[in-house]
Amino acid sequence: MIKIYSDRDLWNAVMQRRKLLAIFLGVSAATLAGVIALFVYYVSLPYNDPNGTWVICVTCILVALYLIFCFPYMGICFKRSSAYCKMLKFISVGLKEYSVLPFAGIEDWTTRDGVDVNVATFSVKNTKSDEEMIRQIFVDGEKDFPPFEEGKSARLVSQGNLLIEYEPTEASEKGE
Repeated sequence: MIKIYSDRDLWNAVMQRRKLLAIFLGVSAATLAGVIALFVYYVSLPYNDPNGTWVICVTCILVALYLIFCFPYMGICFKRSSAYCKMLKFISVGLKEYSVLPFAGIEDWTTRDGVDVNVATFSVKNTKSDEEMIRQIFVDGEKDFPPFEEGKSARLVSQGNLLIEYEPTEASEKGE
């Protein structure tokens, strides 16, 4: 079986998340220090001093730049990193499903629980009728797509439809 994830993947994802959080906390601390310094300077000015106007403007600009930084940074970078860490934690503790399925094709990228994934489709026989159903198995977008061949079966280990391990088999779906 070919493992898609190694033991270092979770560690690397957590360390990346910590770096992103450290950057955010550093920018927040610098902004807070700047606002406090401007506030102390403003309070120390005499009444109706003309310098008070530019201090208020600089403070407003500083807070506006901080808010412009916060929403995209925390809403995109940190949120995506946290979703990837959460997915890797679920892989290590979740229930695994083992199956041998014939590969049917590839669908477009999608986002599952905040993580970009490729979608591999596999044919599954319906137990109640003779219909074939399509099962979607998600492959991490950060990893290389497995070399599945259409019509050939593959032995899969998945957790919540996310591919963890795979092994291409020689048998095709028609038993060739």
